[in-house]
Amino acid sequence: MAIPRHLTMQNPSKAQLRLWSRLDKVKTREETGLFLAEGFKVVQALLESRWDVQALLILEEKKDRWAAFCETLPVSLPLYGLTRKEWKGLTQDVSPEGILAVGITPPRLQLADLMAKGARGPLLLLHEINNPGNLGTLVRTALWFGFAGVVLSQGSVDPLNPKVIRAAMGSIFHVPFLFGADLSKVLPRVKENFHVVGSSVRTGTLPHACGEKTALLLGSESHGLPETLLKLTDEQWHIPRRGVGESLSLPQAAAILMYECVRSAPSRAARP
Repeated sequence: MAIPRHLTMQNPSKAQLRLWSRLDKVKTREETGLFLAEGFKVVQALLESRWDVQALLILEEKKDRWAAFCETLPVSLPLYGLTRKEWKGLTQDVSPEGILAVGITPPRLQLADLMAKGARGPLLLLHEINNPGNLGTLVRTALWFGFAGVVLSQGSVDPLNPKVIRAAMGSIFHVPFLFGADLSKVLPRVKENFHVVGSSVRTGTLPHACGEKTALLLGSESHGLPETLLKLTDEQWHIPRRGVGESLSLPQAAAILMYECVRSAPSRAARP
């Protein structure tokens, strides 16, 4: 099946290719307001979100695979065909699906906006998460458990890092987030409307169900949460070890804590 006539692929310019190839760098993403999203499920999630898309890129040798999907796209969305050599300049994937979107970063949320969104679900606060895979998995898990937003501290990986986007499987386009936050200043404001629960590797109560006006605070896998932030929490949770092993990974521990946090609440699908 050929690409439909109204979606005939354009040839990218050298300037476009140079720009797209630099979007793996946070400085370029900040300067241009653009980012890359690779893989069908990720691209589909982006197109289904409220985020804008500047262009869709297709690997020419796989254009037949994506022809039917391209027929569903708006005529106004630019479609570019890239050679294998051009594609390698944009991704390190050795077995690419052959579909990639150039997304447009939405305006940054303010804390007040995010807290307002949290009126119907808990918030996830993350301190210095610099592993892209961990951050992507945390966002994906937060969306699954109905968290209404994510606050990411200073010293964390950029949430639009391609590895974060891939690990999140498109979830990041559906979870409002605030990044680059100073949690020592943010937490007192969050506590005005939310019950802040911090995770501790040593002490604390067992995780338990809590209300929607809860903010769950997690630290990095390597260092956890500093005492300065733990002192600002209303409560601390600790996951006890029943068997053997050194520790849980951050995504594993976070999934347990997020589940416990929301398990008594009705599912989002059942709400009006």
